[in-house]
Amino acid sequence: MAEGQDALARARGRTMRGFRQDEEYQWKAPFYFIQGADPQFGLMKAWAIGDCDSGGDEWEEEIKLTEQAVQAINKLNPKPKFFVLCGDLIHGMPGTQWRKDQEQDLKNVLKKVDQDIPLVFVSGNHDIGNAPTPETIDDYCKHWGDDYFSFWIGGVFFLVLNSQLYFNSSKCPELKQAQDEWLNGQLAIAEKQKCKHVIVFQHIPLFLKDPDEDHDYFNLEKSVRHNIMEKFQKAGIKAVFSGHCHKNAGGFYKGLEMVVSSAIGCQLGEDTHGLRVVIVTEEDIVHRYYSLNELSNQGIGKDLLDLLVKQN
Repeated sequence: MAEGQDALARARGRTMRGFRQDEEYQWKAPFYFIQGADPQFGLMKAWAIGDCDSGGDEWEEEIKLTEQAVQAINKLNPKPKFFVLCGDLIHGMPGTQWRKDQEQDLKNVLKKVDQDIPLVFVSGNHDIGNAPTPETIDDYCKHWGDDYFSFWIGGVFFLVLNSQLYFNSSKCPELKQAQDEWLNGQLAIAEKQKCKHVIVFQHIPLFLKDPDEDHDYFNLEKSVRHNIMEKFQKAGIKAVFSGHCHKNAGGFYKGLEMVVSSAIGCQLGEDTHGLRVVIVTEEDIVHRYYSLNELSNQGIGKDLLDLLVKQN
């Protein structure tokens, strides 16, 4: 394994290393975490030259942006409980020539995250392939940890899912079935424990704006989407955080909030490179997207920080 790899691959045995579940079942106090998505080392060059399949032989700009994100996070006070990256860590698909170098360069940047801020990794389509196989998922897990898992923080239950299994599991149907069975068990645990909130992280959004919108590359197929939304809503899941779209979006389904965050890396809309700050209080989940420059220079807004203080 490459130097530092173990320090980054934190999810093993379907749970997060570093969090003691027996200590985290009960609500304690408001806290916050940072969500990022799509650093996708290599996409900016590939997009610029119009060759997203074979381009991507340069990623200096993505390195600089991810370094800026890490520096901004490390400056925050109080520290976030964790930093989650919602997929497409790199641009090179499984088997492509730039992949190993992109992975190592990203790891080198992420090793600079404050050691007191755990990293949570979510698999994206570029990490395991648009139609993943057991081999591509196994390779991802060796580098970044489990492709789906759960963890508790202060009475809040977090689920990390492999959304590619819902997009196209044709080459690994048994792995999709395994995740489905695991998820059903996790939702039963959440109900039994009477957790304060349940929050999901996945790469591909359920939908971008409207739960009934047409299916395309950036969301899940309608019937799959509605099955998941119904399951989530019945289980009391409050929010799903994702990336993939490279622009901010989102909406609601019967009280379930779909939050789509733009990218640390290449932008495909009108947003800027950024991160999302998510405040978790006893009653609510409040979030705001910050540009990297704004978060670096000004930090988290006082109104959000006040939510952490009010109930402590």
